[in-house]
Formats: sequence, C-alpha cells, structure tokens
Amino acid sequence: MIGVTREESLRDIGVALGRHHSVVAREVSRNGGREEYRARSAADRASAQRARPKVRKLERDQRLHDVVADGLAAEWSPRQISKRLITDFPDELEMRVSHETVYETLFVQARGECRTQLKLALRSGRTQRKPRGSTRPRVARIAGMVNISERPAEADDRAVPGHWESDLIIGVRGRSQVLTLVERSTRFLILQKIPYDRTAERVALKLAEAVKKVPAALWRSITHDQGVEMAAHASFTIATDISVYFCDPHSPWQRGSNENTNGLIRQYLPKGTDLEQHSQANLDEIAARLNDRPRDTLNWQTPAERLAELLQSGHGAPIS
Repeated sequence: MIGVTREESLRDIGVALGRHHSVVAREVSRNGGREEYRARSAADRASAQRARPKVRKLERDQRLHDVVADGLAAEWSPRQISKRLITDFPDELEMRVSHETVYETLFVQARGECRTQLKLALRSGRTQRKPRGSTRPRVARIAGMVNISERPAEADDRAVPGHWESDLIIGVRGRSQVLTLVERSTRFLILQKIPYDRTAERVALKLAEAVKKVPAALWRSITHDQGVEMAAHASFTIATDISVYFCDPHSPWQRGSNENTNGLIRQYLPKGTDLEQHSQANLDEIAARLNDRPRDTLNWQTPAERLAELLQSGHGAPIS
C-alpha cells in the first residue's frame, strides 16, 4: 500500500517485496487499480477467497448438476458435456461448466468431500495405455484388391459422405468377432454380428447385410485393412455395387476414424471377452449409444444428428 501511495513503479515494489512485478500488477489490478487500491480491502478479499470448503458450482445449481448427471449417465465424457452445454443452452450463461470443473467435482466426491450425486466411470476401464496388437492372420496379398491410393480423392477430405472404414474386433482366444463400420464424414457407426467364424464368405455376406441399415445413396466405398477375412470382397462388390479399398500393411492411421471408434466400442465389448454372447439387438443398442455422443470433430454434434442432416438434405431415405 505504501508503494502504491508513493506512486512507485510496480517493478520497484516487486523488488522491495521479493516478488515479480507481474504478481504485483495482478494484485493491484484485482483490487481496483492504483486509484482504488486499499491494503485492508485487498487482505479481506484474499482471506475470503482462501476460505474452505467452497461450495462448488455443481452443488449450487441443481439444474446444471442434473444436466451434467444425465450426460454422465449417457456415458459422455466431461468435455463432451461441457461443449454440448453451449449448443443446448446458447443463451443461458449459467448453464456453463468446464470439463475441469466436472472432473474436479467427481474426484473430490470420490474422497467423500462432496455431497453431489454425480458418479464417475472411466469409459476405457484402463489405468494406463497399452500398445495395440492384432490377433488376426495376414496375407501377403488378397487377389484383386485395390489399394487405398486408388480411392477417390473426395474421400480424403470427408467433404463427400458415403465413404466408410471397416474392421473386425476380435474376442477372447480369437474365437468371436464383430464387424465395425464407420462413415468418415459423420462418424456414424454400424456394428454387425459375425457368428461362428470369420471366413471370407461369411464376412462378405454379413457385410452386405450391414449396408442395408443405411440408405444406398450413402454408400460409395469401404476401406479395410489387408485381413484375410476380406478375401471375398469381389463378390460383395458385385452384390452391392460398393467398391472396397485396402490399406497399406501396418498402417492403422489410414482408417483413423475406425480405429478411434473401435477404442470407444471396447468400453462395451472389452478385450478378453466372448463377443459371441452379444446379440445383434445388443450390438445395435451399443452403436446407438455411441452415435448419440457429441464429438469434437463434429463441432459437438452427434453422429446421429449429422447423419439425419444428410438424410434431410436428400442423400437418402430415412433409416427404417
């Protein structure tokens, strides 16, 4: 206070106090600037801010609390919830909360210091990252396969819908499998049960069934890796008129949307479990849950919403 009264520079005050001048500048600015700064008022304000425990925002506002709780119950991440609040409540500034605040509330609650009813369940179920491996056999080359380099350029920038990426996720001991299909522009997901085994003929048949779940106008191509399960791609193309392209060996980034979505799917279909136990109805429910999650890459729309926009714009009839 004395330094401010004497109109000393903030840098000189900082030197006298043993603090960086930027710290002094913030202190003065927070408390009215040079003209209004009063040491007693500043000390009282600092004491009030240090008071603990503080009532957290999600405890003060029951409506905001309930919306966040609903998002967590739908297995949305705190960041998805935070961003979606801006879309769903554009004119209500009180309906804003950062994902850091949600995490803080959840973790503090876990220590028993917060009385909110929010619950945290990490979707991945993992405590650390693990390297991704593969359980499927590979072949040097599939007869008649067309490399991803030949795929239409329109697929690369995701501007044109209808280009999909596919993969198999494998169950315990490699004895069960589920086909995953992700549309590149909307990130819309289809899960298809592949019963018994993953012979090329069976995969081609079930893939043809899966594509019927979305209007034909939204199918232009499918990109898969060089797994032997796609050896019957030619018969699939003849039956559906959908071109199939193949990634380069050991290049999962060429199917980035599918790889990312497979990670989300593992919340529901964990590694080391028997995928045969899941019915097609169950897989459809899982896909619907994931399609109803807002995505950063979609400007916090959901894949289902983005697909609905395409259908309304004339890219196909509604899904039955």
